Amino acid sequence: MAIVASLRDINLFSSLPSTPPMADSSSGTFRPAPPIPIPKYAPSNRNRNQKTNHQTDTNPKKPQSNPALKLPHHRTRYYKPVKEGVISSDGDRTILIGDSGVSYQLPGAPFEFQFSYSETPKVKPVGIREPAFMPFAPPTMPRPWTGKAPLKKSKKKIPLFDSFNPPPAGKSGVKYVEMPGPLPFGRYPKEGMNREEVLGEPLKRWEKGMLIKPHMHDNRQVNLGRDGFTHNMLELIHSHWKRRRVCKVRCKGVPTVDMNNVCRVLEEKTGGEIIHRVGGVVYLFRGRNYNYRTRPQYPLMLWKPAAPVYPKLIQEVPEGLTKEEAHEFRVKGKSLRPICKLSKNGVYVSLVKDVRDAFELSSLVKVDCPGLEPSDYKKIGAKLKELVPCVLLSFDDEQILMWRGREWKSRFVDNPLIPSLSETNTTNELDPSDKPSEEQTVANPSTTISSPKMISLWQRALESSKAVILEELDLGPDDLLKKVEELEGTSLAAEHTYTAMVLSNTDGAAEDYVDEKDRSEEYYSDIDDDFDDECSDDESLDPVGPVGSLPVDKIVRKLRERLK
Repeated sequence: MAIVASLRDINLFSSLPSTPPMADSSSGTFRPAPPIPIPKYAPSNRNRNQKTNHQTDTNPKKPQSNPALKLPHHRTRYYKPVKEGVISSDGDRTILIGDSGVSYQLPGAPFEFQFSYSETPKVKPVGIREPAFMPFAPPTMPRPWTGKAPLKKSKKKIPLFDSFNPPPAGKSGVKYVEMPGPLPFGRYPKEGMNREEVLGEPLKRWEKGMLIKPHMHDNRQVNLGRDGFTHNMLELIHSHWKRRRVCKVRCKGVPTVDMNNVCRVLEEKTGGEIIHRVGGVVYLFRGRNYNYRTRPQYPLMLWKPAAPVYPKLIQEVPEGLTKEEAHEFRVKGKSLRPICKLSKNGVYVSLVKDVRDAFELSSLVKVDCPGLEPSDYKKIGAKLKELVPCVLLSFDDEQILMWRGREWKSRFVDNPLIPSLSETNTTNELDPSDKPSEEQTVANPSTTISSPKMISLWQRALESSKAVILEELDLGPDDLLKKVEELEGTSLAAEHTYTAMVLSNTDGAAEDYVDEKDRSEEYYSDIDDDFDDECSDDESLDPVGPVGSLPVDKIVRKLRERLK
């Protein structure tokens, strides 16, 4: 221990911190190493010498910047005014500005491609929010060198989908492919070159019911939202047609305001035929001679292009009004009750008709849109401006305020409707030109004014023989009762009238069937929305004879005679 104690700088208790040695002037300063090493940081710009800075400035190293980072993105405020015509071109690939907005023209394409075919405004854009680029893949993309050779082609041959020669039903690893049809007995599908050849003969009533019934309560569908019918939905619909003959398209939101436009675009771009439509649901038939292998193939859009800039919908001084009149209408519109309330992702099929009917009684109409996106109710207002037509006044408080305009004409020219004034619609809210004259009110003192909906119901009742107009008003009770009995007889005859059925003179063993060409269109009843009736099968559509005319009835008669 004495030897150990005589040794210098030896600590017998390693767990305790070591005491620094005594300062020795002869040996100089000594600092032991700390238990944790001090991290070494890069020198800051403040501690750098001016000499070194001068050397680095003479030979600066420019960082390699990617040109893609210099392009404007969705956060940059890019705006470029454009005019009608070509705004960008790369050989045969051009970007056009026209009546349909921004469109893309590719070599060999059957039509000009757009992001949305159904929701493009009919107004020409005035500017773009991003540089004019094609949202499609480039025509040639060379493979970059990665130091490895490309992979060899697989020896396994993957067969293409062919509707005319589908894979066997029991083959593993292959999904079901729908064959062409429906085809009459003894006929085979043909390769169609145009839309008429692919569709084939028009479908009959029972064929439409047979095709639609499996899709009624099925969730396999194409959802069409606020963007409408987009370009990439073309390939999506063909992928549905690969497995089934009918594609179910469910529309919600903004496109349902003008369903006729949606149906027209679906038939034009896809080449199919709409066989049934209920509200916002459309059933699209692919055709009798459809083949997935020979379908038209279009390039997919890799991203959603930025929407162009269109003229403002709300003008400070609308057409046909002065600034004071427009301000007065906007003030009165705040106390006006809305005719309806639009819910989010709803079906607005009857909105145009409701606005037209409301204009019959008031010059101002307001539609409430709580919870909708601002872009959604602005698109709805643009559609109403074109379809009704009307003049848009404001979009304040998530409400669409419209004025019917100076050139508005009533649909009921013979009997113009006189509005019943309420607390919200006072006489001051009406235009001087809209107020009925004293001659009109005095000329027909006995006429009763009703709503446009009641008038349309009366017209429908007159057409279906469920109502009749009395020419004589001063009728007694007996004469009025006779008129009512005559009306009951005619209405019952109209409701319970059916086409006559011609049977043979035999005892019922053979029946004379009427050819399909000789049958009138009234023979087939309208397709029910749910197709839940049992008369949608092929056998149930054949005419049935009277009771006792079937061959089974003969056997029953013979058995009864033997038992007697």
